[in-house]
Amino acid sequence: MNAPAADPAVLLQRVSCDSDVVAARQLARRLADELEFSRPDQALIATAVSELARNIVNYAKEGEVEICTARAGARTGIKVTARDRGPGLADVELALQDGYSTGNSLGLGLPGTRRIVDEFDICSNPGRGLVVTVIKWR
Repeated sequence: MNAPAADPAVLLQRVSCDSDVVAARQLARRLADELEFSRPDQALIATAVSELARNIVNYAKEGEVEICTARAGARTGIKVTARDRGPGLADVELALQDGYSTGNSLGLGLPGTRRIVDEFDICSNPGRGLVVTVIKWR
């Protein structure tokens, strides 16, 4: 992943329940609208944030989602970082395969998120937490 510059304004949403997932999703969609992303891309960004925040609630119980503008040259995008201090992932590659889940889900959240963003990075520290960083460029 490149290291695009981020604007100093960062939107931060603590996540520990369903209403926090909705709040994070709304923050991302509002920023996407302000940055003039198309409506379909706004929906994709909201979906990605929702999946990342939902993973925090389901697997780590609490964490945070950080949302900010990313810039690289003439490009503008949204950078989302979801971090928690939950169990992390013992096998990241396995967790990124469609259909794999340690919970009672379809196992489409992380692989689906990876497909709908332009840049995807995941850092797992088993037993200590997970950080997922994504960027969607306009």
